[in-house]
Amino acid sequence: MSSIQVADQTFIVASPRRVAAAIAPRGRWRRWWPDLTLEVREDRAEKGIRWTVTGPLSGTMEVWLEPVMDGVVVHYFLHAEPVPAGGSLDLAALNRRRRVEGKVMSFEVKKELEAGRPAGEPPS
Repeated sequence: MSSIQVADQTFIVASPRRVAAAIAPRGRWRRWWPDLTLEVREDRAEKGIRWTVTGPLSGTMEVWLEPVMDGVVVHYFLHAEPVPAGGSLDLAALNRRRRVEGKVMSFEVKKELEAGRPAGEPPS
């Protein structure tokens, strides 16, 4: 089991195709995870993307897109070990930081793709 274990999910009222397109640009990855180097391990298109993670963490990360009703559940997973840099590690703080980064990513995509859609209405 990894020291950094993040599993989260967010529902977005949009097609998997649109969500995948919003997550695909590499420039966004740098904004969401600025200190991590991500190498695509598997681009699953409308099913998501898997990365190898290096930098201050070493491990894997995934965004899995699961079609549900009129949208998609964005599952975010990060399994990694901190790379020793001297000093003690606050694993609780590291886990929280990486969990928040995942929420920032999913809520940014949600806000973008659901913009202007009245609550309860199907995706455009």
